[in-house]
Amino acid sequence: MTKRRVVVTGLGVVAAPGVGVDEFWKGLSVAPGPGPLGVSDWDPETRGIAKREARRLDRFSQFAMVATAEAVEMAGGLPHEPSRVGVSIGTGIGGLESLEKLIYASDDPEPRVSPLWIPMMMCNAAAATISIKYGFVGPATTPVVACAAGAQAILDAFRNIQWGYCDAAVAGGSEGAISPPTILGFSSARALSPSGYARPFDLHRDGFVLGEGCGIMVLEEREAALARGANLLAEIVGAASTADAHHITAPHPEGAGAEQAMRLALQDADLTPADVAYVNAHGTGTDLNDRTEGTVMHRLFGDDQPPISSIKGTTGHGLGASGAIEAVATVLAIVRGELPPNVGLSELDPEIPVTHVVRAPEAWTPGVAVSNSFGFGGHNTVLVFAPPEAL
Repeated sequence: MTKRRVVVTGLGVVAAPGVGVDEFWKGLSVAPGPGPLGVSDWDPETRGIAKREARRLDRFSQFAMVATAEAVEMAGGLPHEPSRVGVSIGTGIGGLESLEKLIYASDDPEPRVSPLWIPMMMCNAAAATISIKYGFVGPATTPVVACAAGAQAILDAFRNIQWGYCDAAVAGGSEGAISPPTILGFSSARALSPSGYARPFDLHRDGFVLGEGCGIMVLEEREAALARGANLLAEIVGAASTADAHHITAPHPEGAGAEQAMRLALQDADLTPADVAYVNAHGTGTDLNDRTEGTVMHRLFGDDQPPISSIKGTTGHGLGASGAIEAVATVLAIVRGELPPNVGLSELDPEIPVTHVVRAPEAWTPGVAVSNSFGFGGHNTVLVFAPPEAL
């Protein structure tokens, strides 16, 4: 079977730098205050979700609904046969807000428990709600692979279209897990930044900062998108996922799984490392992740490295949403002809062998762009994008 080509025709985003593609892009260049980096003043009603509907949706599902609405509108709708449209929304934790309500209620001698709290806390709630709202009856799935979940959801949708199971898909990741228990848990694991600032690849980085939000893409089979006159934003030309099989939180010390994922993704795209013009790095701001990822990129590209940047200095680490938010930023870099900066970097760690970290918004000639996502448990997912006319 011939692999079909898959393009991006719509984008939607909810994140700390901004809600909506335009505000988000502007916010990627603005250094925030100390974290956690939540979505400020979130009001689902002002974002198009009716009050009654909002009460039935956990925060992470609300984010997904708003980002999906933007992406579908940008795509000009999805006038495909509903059975040929899939939904894939990854998450790391799911409806934590609703789970906490249920736990706190259980301590009350006369608990008042909403019958909706169980469906609201389910990890698949965002994907199911989107499917129900839009009537998409193709496969609706929810990858739960920690910080790689959003990217894995995009990969899964890409494969479904590529191999003919769908003609279009809504894909991405969503997370709304900033809460005292989450902060306590990550702090006890010594993963969070005590300073509250994410500083990817910096000599003085001290951990990641919690973020939240959602990134959504509308993906379509290229010929079907062209036939209906859709605006092609980018093309997904390759993808891969691997496992470290090493440790439940720490990356493989040599980055073997991450490197294999990057090599396989480029091989899937029929490209070589020399073809890559930009890497949107996972770059969490933790000691091990940044050093390992930098080492992997040096092995892959040598001294002739493409520019790289991590956007977690402005978005925080959105856990299961991070890969999708970063994939949206990668496509926007292609669309807007500008690379997003690595906010928080003041002094590059000399032990990280990278040569070109983007420190301020940087003009470029859009080309092949790689988006890395590496999650707890050793999950590695890599997406490869290109301008729609490039290949």
